[in-house]
Amino acid sequence: MSTGVKKSSSNGNEKSLTPDDHQGKINEVRRLLGPLPEKLTIYCSDASISRYLRARNGNVKKATKMLKETLKWRNEYKPEEIRWEEIAHEAETGKIYRLNFTDRHGRIVLVMRPRCQNSKSNKGQIKHLVYCMENAILNLPPDQDQLVWLIDFQGFSLSNISVKLTKETAHVLQEHYPERLGLAILYNPPKFFEPFWMLVKPFLEPKTCNKVKFVYSDDPNSKKIVEDLFDTEQLEEAFDGNNSSGFNISKYAEKMKEDDKRMPLFWTRGDRESAATQPPLVSDAACLDSLNLNSDLDDSDSEKTESNSLSGVNSKAIGQDENALVTDNGKNDANAGD
Repeated sequence: MSTGVKKSSSNGNEKSLTPDDHQGKINEVRRLLGPLPEKLTIYCSDASISRYLRARNGNVKKATKMLKETLKWRNEYKPEEIRWEEIAHEAETGKIYRLNFTDRHGRIVLVMRPRCQNSKSNKGQIKHLVYCMENAILNLPPDQDQLVWLIDFQGFSLSNISVKLTKETAHVLQEHYPERLGLAILYNPPKFFEPFWMLVKPFLEPKTCNKVKFVYSDDPNSKKIVEDLFDTEQLEEAFDGNNSSGFNISKYAEKMKEDDKRMPLFWTRGDRESAATQPPLVSDAACLDSLNLNSDLDDSDSEKTESNSLSGVNSKAIGQDENALVTDNGKNDANAGD
């Protein structure tokens, strides 16, 4: 994945870094992270650290703090160990699934259908979402690190809305999967969805909101967004494509089970390019101690020069990103599960 120098804007200013300056920021993040277990160093490749730097506008200390929080979360939640059998019930209606093809930029595409909600357990729904994210990342082409969300609003109703679950979703995706969203397409959202969108927008980063596109099948201008991104022969009829096959749970389950077998190898492959700059490894038992979130990470310098550069990172996507509108069919939040 490219980490070449490109111009990006922050706070209205244009700034670019040399490759050496950018690599220096990556190395500084690693220094601040300190010794890590081997399993977590795999998550700290140059490309991964670059995403956290982009998400925090090049501020090394803020990016390090954000990455430390993710490493703690991964160490405790173990998202890469979730398997199909654990989330099969949540997935059986096709409320979130990965398409068999990418967009024209090579980005993995995840479809979401709020009307297919079949659970009131926030915990189960978040676990399913995380599984889908990990599976999508597993299948990304070598030169791509972003996803596209296609959200189908056919049959959407007020009963599908849960502000609580949307907030939890936004937190997980923004804090632990930064810079993964390339675009979110809301396809034919009804008029009554607009007040809900205005309600949840404050939970999202402004630059994330800029990646959310409303597309209407009766609007040629907005439809062009989809036509420019996808091969209509592969795209499902629900999105005005020519593919009538739709979601098949049996075929999809087999595909996911095969991917599950690949996951352990994916997380033990290492990062040869950055191996020489990795800090010393420590045991898993020492992991939490080594990730002291308060150690030398005062944000008082957030207005210094670090904060107004984007680390010279690949600017295919800018800002916090991995946010999708996960919804719940419970009558109210109080009735939602954990």
